[in-house]
Amino acid sequence: MSNQSYTPDTAAADALETLHDRTVDVLAGFDTMVEKAEPEFLPLARRFQELHRRQSSEIAALLSVAGRSPGDDGTFMSTVNRAVVSLRAIFDKIDEDVIQQIESGEQNVIDAFDEAIAQPQPPEVATKLSELRQELVRLLEEARAATS
Repeated sequence: MSNQSYTPDTAAADALETLHDRTVDVLAGFDTMVEKAEPEFLPLARRFQELHRRQSSEIAALLSVAGRSPGDDGTFMSTVNRAVVSLRAIFDKIDEDVIQQIESGEQNVIDAFDEAIAQPQPPEVATKLSELRQELVRLLEEARAATS
């Protein structure tokens, strides 16, 4: 996508903001998970962390081109995600057993991708969002296969 800005439909820009917030929220959980993960689960946690870090930057760039200023903090869910992972680490291991919680959190991000893609986005934005969504879906499928 070019660096020129465009004036998106308000709902389209709002959907991009929601997607960015959810991506940052999930990233916060993975940042904590990487700190506390068991050695055998750490590579997978890092892959999710790296994916969300890169995708949050790419979505932030789309927001900037759309004339919006992306935030770096996400929503209150960032704090909740950090706390949940930290508490789980106190009482249980951070290992492949957390895959169900990961799937639940990632489904919120996938839903936000679907909402953003459903809005009247410029074709290159819709294409980019579809590519990012597919990357996340592929990683989730690999995680399920690796932990089953």
